[in-house]
Amino acid sequence: MNIDEVVSGLILELRRGTLILLVLNQLQEPKYGYNLVKELQEHGIPIEANTLYPLMRRLETQGLLASEWDTAEAKPRKYYKITQDGEQVLQKVKENWKTFSANVNQLLEPEVE
Repeated sequence: MNIDEVVSGLILELRRGTLILLVLNQLQEPKYGYNLVKELQEHGIPIEANTLYPLMRRLETQGLLASEWDTAEAKPRKYYKITQDGEQVLQKVKENWKTFSANVNQLLEPEVE
């Protein structure tokens, strides 16, 4: 068994759902993709543009994000923002995340009595 491959696969699985939560959360204000990549990386969340853009398009197809082109600048940019449905989903997922992660942390790092 290749331990590194197993660990890599498990980390990838953990990241997938977490990235959706973070993208929805960070798009409460309109942002374009490259800006979001930089913002996430500044907070220690590396993500490649070729991962982020398909994710945002999928969330838009699901009605959780909306996009709009800004052609006022020399280089047109597509800005994404969370929708009302996306806000509702985000709030429910955040609540679940907080409870779930607190319980996981309790199990991973039990208090010493």
